[in-house]
Amino acid sequence: MILPIVAYGTPILRVICKDITPDYPNLSQLIEDMWETMYSSNGVGLAAPQVNRDIRLFVVDSTQIFNNLEEEEKGKYPDGPGIKQVFINAHVKELDGEEWAYNEGCLSIPKVREDVFRNEEVTLVYLDENFEPNKTTFNGITARVILHEYDHIEGKLFIDYLKPLKRKLLKGKLDDISKGKISVDYKMAFPK
Repeated sequence: MILPIVAYGTPILRVICKDITPDYPNLSQLIEDMWETMYSSNGVGLAAPQVNRDIRLFVVDSTQIFNNLEEEEKGKYPDGPGIKQVFINAHVKELDGEEWAYNEGCLSIPKVREDVFRNEEVTLVYLDENFEPNKTTFNGITARVILHEYDHIEGKLFIDYLKPLKRKLLKGKLDDISKGKISVDYKMAFPK
């Protein structure tokens, strides 16, 4: 089932999410719905708070980025062909490498894209969809997508990385999004 994606300004996007246990109600259905929602809105990652759940869960499919690279971009990122993965109760253990800029967007903040600096590498501890523990280091574009989704479960948004002047210039657009004054081709829920 395709779930509505909550828009900027919805309080849940600022909540630090909580760990869950294997008996979380309808978890496998929620994960399936999140994949369907992400693909139907052309996303490469989706976090539980974006579908109105305050839990530490996100899904990432960076293979889509590699499948759609322009010819001159091929071979530019070290993590090809990308991953398709579920992350439960993720916690960052280490950030490494240089910070680099990449133009990011967010399904909860439609039609806004900005350059964001993030570390080249992240080491995470997390559980997969079978609640098997993992500790993995990711790099390149995959690390970036993971860090973007990880921020969601920490109550952060990519616009938080922007300089104050840039944020001020975006204020009108952000206000319009939170008021529902935006047209998108996927299902959204706006703040009450």
